[in-house]
Amino acid sequence: MGVKAFISKYYAAWQVRKLADWNKNAIVIQERVRKELIEQAKFTNFGIDHHFDLIQTAEDFKKQIPICDYEMLKSPYIEDLLEGKANILWPGLPLYFSKTSGTTSGVKYIPISKESMPSHIEAAKLALLCYINETGKTDFVNGKMIFLQGSPELDVKSGIPTGRLSGIVAHHVPSYLQKNRLPSLATNCIEDWETKVDAIVEETIHQNMTLISGIPPWVQMYFDKLTEKSGGKKIKDIFPNFKLFVYGGVNFEPYRAKIEQSIGEKIDTIETYPASEGFIAFQDTQTLPGLLLNVDGGIYFEFVPVDEYFNEQPTRLSLAEIELDKNYAIILNTNAGLWGYSIGDTIKFVSKDPYRIVVTGRIKHFISAFGEHVIGEEVEYALMTAAKEENLEIIEFTVAPQVNPKEGGLPYHEWFVEFEQDPKDLKAFSAKVDHYLQQKNIYYLDLIKGSILRPLEIRTLKKNSFIDYMRSQGKLGGQNKVPRLANDRKIADELINGGLII
Repeated sequence: MGVKAFISKYYAAWQVRKLADWNKNAIVIQERVRKELIEQAKFTNFGIDHHFDLIQTAEDFKKQIPICDYEMLKSPYIEDLLEGKANILWPGLPLYFSKTSGTTSGVKYIPISKESMPSHIEAAKLALLCYINETGKTDFVNGKMIFLQGSPELDVKSGIPTGRLSGIVAHHVPSYLQKNRLPSLATNCIEDWETKVDAIVEETIHQNMTLISGIPPWVQMYFDKLTEKSGGKKIKDIFPNFKLFVYGGVNFEPYRAKIEQSIGEKIDTIETYPASEGFIAFQDTQTLPGLLLNVDGGIYFEFVPVDEYFNEQPTRLSLAEIELDKNYAIILNTNAGLWGYSIGDTIKFVSKDPYRIVVTGRIKHFISAFGEHVIGEEVEYALMTAAKEENLEIIEFTVAPQVNPKEGGLPYHEWFVEFEQDPKDLKAFSAKVDHYLQQKNIYYLDLIKGSILRPLEIRTLKKNSFIDYMRSQGKLGGQNKVPRLANDRKIADELINGGLII
């Protein structure tokens, strides 16, 4: 065992002890966070406009601070920040703007403050330390680690550095990890994703890689190129000491079989839930489901029942009021100045002791052309359950409604799936997926039984169809993800018109 690995065990045990306080006192911690946020932002423009001086209780908080999205916060507050004005949403100026792509808002500029930046690093660090403390495995700290991320080169808007979150975080990697970290700065700064991945392959293929981190579909692209470059070797043979995969951003299950097949064996994984708006949760154990909510990370959380989200006055629950196994839209109030901010994700709690969550989908990613309100968690369950039974590997997929079939007949849900190997009997496989979706969503079941919808149909896609689609949209790589569900036909029509259907 190297010196770094030896020290990391003791450091992990010391750091993880703080989580015991989270587990015992999560409600108290959240109350403290709420009060601290209000006190610190009392004299900002937003605080004055929303009468922070009158807020004493959680009820006062809900009364004075409305739920909003980016568009509602953009004018005038974020627009003022982008002009270089201070004390708008949070004291002073942002430390950074995290630049993200919104589906309805175009480019979004999310403020990151000097107070919020450390929590992005701390939560990721805690995830690794929990793993070390629980498993005793430390060998990965002595090898090379790669973080597939956006470019660390930052633009400047009104004197404030601006870029992708992963590129911003690259400037704050602890010094003790810098010597182990790949790729090089020059390679990391390559903008074109395919060129960048080729360069990463050249830099890493002969290195002692022990930890790899990134969004699963883009890690898979890296693995495919490594295998091609090595003449068909499995990743375990290229990197015999690679034992830990850290991921976030999407549900790993649809990618697990393909990634494990590429590696050639199962390895340990750690899931994280970072966002430009704040580091929301991270996996703290290998033995229980869910991610530990980051209750002491400068975020006061609220939760809106999904079925009330579009109501004029939806119920807003604190952590103390949530129920297990119920879908909620997650609302953030942060020490970067986001207030009543709907991040657009849906979650459910799988534990209260401690508070652990799983991500179930996106508020705007659903199909409800006929009132069925099918969500991401349900389609992923249906497809992956059927695929597991049939021993099929799914590369990527998306689902859209087909309201007016050209061939006539009842409308249906149209699935576009890229398989590693196509099913032997696509019709039978489609029926199995439909069966599991009916099990998961009672409204969909009723529509099928009532002959309002007919069973779903699956279209198989050519190899690399989703890579080609993302390339055509200028969203290849980085933090970009394929929407799994849409209530319109935009993506479906692009795939069809692009000639990607087999």
